[in-house]
Amino acid sequence: MRNLFLAAFIAAVALPVRAEEKDDLAANMKEAKVPLERGIAAGKSSGTPISAKYEIEDGKLQLSVYTAKGDSFSEVIVDHKTGKVAKSDPITKDDDLTAAKSQNEAIGKAKTSLDAAVTKAVKANKGYRAVSAMPSLKDGRPVAEITLMKGAKSKTVSQPLD
Repeated sequence: MRNLFLAAFIAAVALPVRAEEKDDLAANMKEAKVPLERGIAAGKSSGTPISAKYEIEDGKLQLSVYTAKGDSFSEVIVDHKTGKVAKSDPITKDDDLTAAKSQNEAIGKAKTSLDAAVTKAVKANKGYRAVSAMPSLKDGRPVAEITLMKGAKSKTVSQPLD
C-alpha cells in the first residue's frame, strides 16, 4: 500500500511533462542545444544523476538534473546551450526531497545508467529528443519513464534499468 501511495505521490509531484506545459516546452526546445543525455552527464560532477528534465521555470527553459551523493541530494542546473553546470543547489523541500529519495532508490537498484537508458530510448525513436527521464520502481524493478518530443508531439516510453 505504501508503494502505491508513494508512486501516486511521485507521479503528482514529478510528472515529466505536464499537459499545460507541453506546448510551451515544445516552443522553447528549439533553443536547447544540449541533448538531455549530455545534461545528465554534466550532472555527474555533483553526484550520481537520479533524474533529469527540461522544464519552463520563471518563463525560461531550464535543464534540471537531480543528483545524489551519499545521503544528500542536489538540483543541478545545466546551461541548455553549452552543457556546462550553471549552478547546483541542495534539495531540502519536502516534495522535492521525497521525489529525490524515491528516484535514488530506483537508481540504486539499476544496472544501467540514466544517460545510457535515455540514449537507448532516443535511438529507438528516430526524430525524437528526450525531454525528461524519471526513474521509479515498478514491481520492485527499476525503470525510467522517458518523455520524448518531436516538435509539439510527445510520447513517454518505459526503459528498464536492470
